[in-house]
Amino acid sequence: MVSRVTRLFNRSSLALAASLGLTGAFGVTTMSPRSGLTSLHAAQAAGDAARQPAAQAGAFDSARAWEHLRRQVGFGPRPAGSAAINECRRYILDQLKAAGITAAQQTFVAKTPAGEISMTNVVATIPGRRPERIILASHFDTKRATAFRFVGANDGASSTAALLELGRVLKAAGQRELTIELLFLDGEEAVNWDWGVTGVDNTYGSRYYVDAARKAGSLAGIKAMVLLDMIGETNAVFLREGHSTPWLVDIIWGTAKQLGYVSSFPNAVTEVDDDHVAFLRAGVPSADVIDLDYPQWHTADDNLEHVNARSLKIVGDVILASLPAIEKRSLSTAR
Repeated sequence: MVSRVTRLFNRSSLALAASLGLTGAFGVTTMSPRSGLTSLHAAQAAGDAARQPAAQAGAFDSARAWEHLRRQVGFGPRPAGSAAINECRRYILDQLKAAGITAAQQTFVAKTPAGEISMTNVVATIPGRRPERIILASHFDTKRATAFRFVGANDGASSTAALLELGRVLKAAGQRELTIELLFLDGEEAVNWDWGVTGVDNTYGSRYYVDAARKAGSLAGIKAMVLLDMIGETNAVFLREGHSTPWLVDIIWGTAKQLGYVSSFPNAVTEVDDDHVAFLRAGVPSADVIDLDYPQWHTADDNLEHVNARSLKIVGDVILASLPAIEKRSLSTAR
């Protein structure tokens, strides 16, 4: 997950909110991830299981997503520039090819506190009847740790696993009106462990992608961007992310309620500086689906024991069911 979680309103959070004009965007009290989610997790564990949609052809397959997660963890720690992340990227490319999805690699050299590091985003395209696109994104790198072995089962692997399965389902479903772009981002995690000392040492892949799209003149073609991050925790609870575009958040959380996942997607708010911020600053409607209350965050315990397939299924169901409304709004409202 993003290495800049806003545990409470801090200086960078307030500055970001002001720069995006989103301060006070929601009339719901902001919650610290540690202060208020224990009861929400308990309610979620007791509530949503009985209301999950029945399995059907073309549905999100949690077993497939879980296998993608397991395979990523099997590569070991996957920080930007490592041999393991190259293996992980090849796996992503192989899975996209197997699903019949065309993918391109966007390689760049990032200037980091550790020197120049080669990084590569994977950009996969499911063509629609129109070239304008909706982006579904995840980062696939893990935090660079030297004191312990960090395999990022939740923080990196979970959202990437869901994105691969979403791609398979969307490709098999046939052509949509808008193009769907699956964006696997490198370099989301900071290279320095103490990220706050060195300035912007994070979100290298998303910042590069946005800058390249701006230079190519393709930025205006992005109608919406939905970021997934840290979605695999057992009994995950996703708060509305306060910097995110309100109409996009409303669609996703409203869809979750319709599907019976209201306790997984409550209306409380938190704030995070994540890969969606580069898109927001560029004027792209964007939303971040992320569970901040994860005690294993950036520890050796972010492993398979603390994630499960059911949480992947919940998010997959919600995103798939949200897309028609996102597409409709994107087509009817100019940015």
